[in-house]
Amino acid sequence: MAGAIYVAASSPYFALKLTKNISRIKGGLTKKKVSNTFNYLKKRGLIEIKREGHDVIMTLTEEGKKLAGKYQIDDLKIERPKKWDKKYRLVIFDIPNKSRFIRDVLRRKLKEWGFYPLQKSVWVQAFDCRAEVELLREFLGVNKKQLQFLEVTKLEDDKFLRKFFDI
Repeated sequence: MAGAIYVAASSPYFALKLTKNISRIKGGLTKKKVSNTFNYLKKRGLIEIKREGHDVIMTLTEEGKKLAGKYQIDDLKIERPKKWDKKYRLVIFDIPNKSRFIRDVLRRKLKEWGFYPLQKSVWVQAFDCRAEVELLREFLGVNKKQLQFLEVTKLEDDKFLRKFFDI
């Protein structure tokens, strides 16, 4: 829900359009259910709803942006092209021990995305994933010094990686 609100919140007329067209939505969604959903999100501090004249403007709060970002990150997948471009993508990171939670989340997400751990803080992927890594970096709040993204065309003795990625 938060992901949909995040996208929709970019339009100041979203709430107005939604309520006008609510009767067209299948599944018995009523104005009351929509109103309850917006009230729930507002009570949780995820959205702000303001009136400016006859317009209703809905925006995400900082907390709402974080939650929407979480749903975006959870849904991301690394696409496997039909033909490999013969490049490896490396993610190297140096996140301080005081940020262990962030480091653990990063490793877990890289593993979920099918990265191969060359070392504890050096992970490799055979397929394009720059946008996903940049979004993850932003979501975790780490800078480019803490997390680097590299594209390399040669990696010594990469037979094990070719086997791992089935390329």
